[in-house]
Amino acid sequence: MSKLEIKDLEVEVEKPDASRIRILKGVTLTVNSGEVHTVMGPNGSGKSTLAYTIAGHPAYYVTGGEIIMDGQPIQELKADQRARAGLFLAMQYPVEIPGVSVSNFLRSAKSAVSGEAPPLRQWIKDLDQAMQNLKIAKEFTERPINLGFSGGEKKRAEILQLEILQPKIAVLDETDSGLDVDALKVVSEGVNRALANTHLGLLLVTHYTRILRYIKPNFVHVFLDGRIVESGGSELAERLEERGYQDYRN
Repeated sequence: MSKLEIKDLEVEVEKPDASRIRILKGVTLTVNSGEVHTVMGPNGSGKSTLAYTIAGHPAYYVTGGEIIMDGQPIQELKADQRARAGLFLAMQYPVEIPGVSVSNFLRSAKSAVSGEAPPLRQWIKDLDQAMQNLKIAKEFTERPINLGFSGGEKKRAEILQLEILQPKIAVLDETDSGLDVDALKVVSEGVNRALANTHLGLLLVTHYTRILRYIKPNFVHVFLDGRIVESGGSELAERLEERGYQDYRN
């Protein structure tokens, strides 16, 4: 069993004039293995800041609180060290990496996380199976990471990484953004396989409830102005779908 604990987290981001603006204003949240937590909120509420701060993005400055993974504070660790500890981030806008193929990237990442290169025969078998599950063509693995990928291809590549790397805790930042109905279903099925096969804990950041038709949350958190203003079950997401965030803007 793994646990991600966020305690009274405060975060600032540097502006173009080198001054800083406070984004997160005391966020407390715990994600256990096997749990699905959904964070919903309007644009600019701080949802992506939370995701990137957990993953260790250097542009986000923790000014208060703690991020704890399996009992150990990790806010001072670099992003790659957090990944080795079992954290995974699927980005809203995955970056392009020219010159690095999908297959080479995945094998290098798997080796770095596990501490040794996977046996080649088993690696090929596992990769082929994961690609079949996500309806990804074999030639896809020889393409440079995200270079010229469609929005759906980028998101499938992210979930391919999730299935291959088998993290303890995964943070998905608006994975449903830009996906058509068919791609959304395939991506959601990949996330659900990872949940079933590895018992990971999931923090899902989204604007919309449509992905929640496929990935069922145990907890829903409403994010507004850098804070969690309400938490509940799936019924809370349904209420947000009907009423939006007007109840929190008074």
